Amino acid sequence: MFKFLSVIVFLVSGLLFYQNGKILSKEPVDLTTTSVWKGISDNNQLKPKYQYLSDLNFYSITYLSDGQTIKGMTVEPKKQGKYPVIIFNRGGNRNFAPLNIPTLIMYTSKLADNGYIIIGSNYREKDEFGGAEVNDVLYLTETVKEMENADPNRIGMFGWSRGGMMTYLALQNTDKIKTAVIGNGASDLFSTITERPEMEKVFEECIPGYSEKKTSELQKRSAIYWPEKLNKQSSLLILCGTKDQHVSYLQSEKMADRLRQIGYNFELKKFETDHFFSDKKEELDQTVIEWFDQKLKQ
Repeated sequence: MFKFLSVIVFLVSGLLFYQNGKILSKEPVDLTTTSVWKGISDNNQLKPKYQYLSDLNFYSITYLSDGQTIKGMTVEPKKQGKYPVIIFNRGGNRNFAPLNIPTLIMYTSKLADNGYIIIGSNYREKDEFGGAEVNDVLYLTETVKEMENADPNRIGMFGWSRGGMMTYLALQNTDKIKTAVIGNGASDLFSTITERPEMEKVFEECIPGYSEKKTSELQKRSAIYWPEKLNKQSSLLILCGTKDQHVSYLQSEKMADRLRQIGYNFELKKFETDHFFSDKKEELDQTVIEWFDQKLKQ
C-alpha cells in the first residue's frame, strides 16, 4: 500500500510540474467597479487623458506554479492581433504594494495601448523576497502560450523596485526573455540595508535561514555579484531617479559599471525624479515604449 501511495504522489507531483504556468481562471475586470475609477472618470465616463483605456481589456488570473495557485493580472489590446508580451514584476513584498489596477494603469497601460500584452504575478503567499517565488515569474513564459493573442517568441520583462531584483534573477535563470527594462531596481541588498535599515526586518521575515546565512542569501539576490550569469542573448535598459529615497540611484550606477566590465548589452538612463517617477510619467512611458519597440517589434 505504501509503495502504491508513493507512486500516486509521484505521478501527481509530476503532473503539477508539467502544468506550471497553466491558467486556472481568467476573469475580466470592470474598471468602473475598481477604486481607481473616480480618479480616471468624470460623470461615469473616462476622462480624455484616460480615454485610451477603453481600447484595453483587464483581467485577473490564477495560474499554477510549483503546485501552488498564484494570482496575477493581464492587460490586453481589444483589437485582434498577435502581440509581443511584457512580463511586469511588481515591487513591494507580501501584501505591500500588490499588483492591481492602479499599478497596471500607472506603469503599463500606455505600453499595452501601443500593442503589447502585459502579464504580471502577485507572487506566492510565502514570499521569500527573491527565493522560490522567482518561479512564479519564470512560469509566466508558459502561461502566455495559452493566450491566443500572445506571441510566446517575443517576450520582454519590466521590473520596478523589488521587481527589478526579480528581473535580474529571471535573466539569470532563463533565455526566454529577449530584453528587459528595470526601473529603480535593487541590485545590491547590502546597500539597501545601509540606505534603509528598516528593510532588514523584511529580509529577516521573508528570507529562509536569513540569520544563519545572511551573506550568502543576500548575495544570491544581488545581481551586482553575478552580472556574468545574466542571459547574454538578452539586453537591458536600466532607469533610475536621482532623487529616489527607496532605492538609491547609486545601485544602478554601480550595476552599470559591472555590466560595462563584462561587455553586456545595456543602457543606463538617469532622471531627476523620485522612486515613482512622479513628475516624469510621460517621459517614462515614452522611454519604455521606444525600448521595447526597438527590441521586440523590429
